[in-house]
Amino acid sequence: MLKGIHPLLGPDLLHALQSMGHGDDIAIVDANFPAHSMGPKVIRADGVDALAMTEAVLAHMPLDTFVSDVAWRMQVVGDPDAVPPVCVEFQNIVNRLAGDFTVRSVERFAFYEMTRKAAYIIATTEFRLYGNIILKKGVLHPHEVFKV
Repeated sequence: MLKGIHPLLGPDLLHALQSMGHGDDIAIVDANFPAHSMGPKVIRADGVDALAMTEAVLAHMPLDTFVSDVAWRMQVVGDPDAVPPVCVEFQNIVNRLAGDFTVRSVERFAFYEMTRKAAYIIATTEFRLYGNIILKKGVLHPHEVFKV
């Protein structure tokens, strides 16, 4: 354990978040998502739901302020205007921890294509359908860096 580090962030995930640069995407996906066939390195988060993992990631990772879209969720197949409860919670977490960003909905196969271009995929055991989100890493400003 380390001081100030969210306890859900294990060594592989800490390495991933630290390795990512400005503009890189990370996908946090549910138990039904075909994570291992997408291409990017998959980090397993068994026993953790997507909402808890999103909170853990956003506790340490800023979102990009240089572009208009920085967070995406998968649209409900056959009902693109629907917003599942898990996605409402994603939006609440983003607003609370990252700021006034909108989690945009993306058609299922377009979401898959975005995931293929992500730096990493975190595979959770989220069982709620559509419990998937992609986040774009932003810049850590000098005043936000920990001082020893």
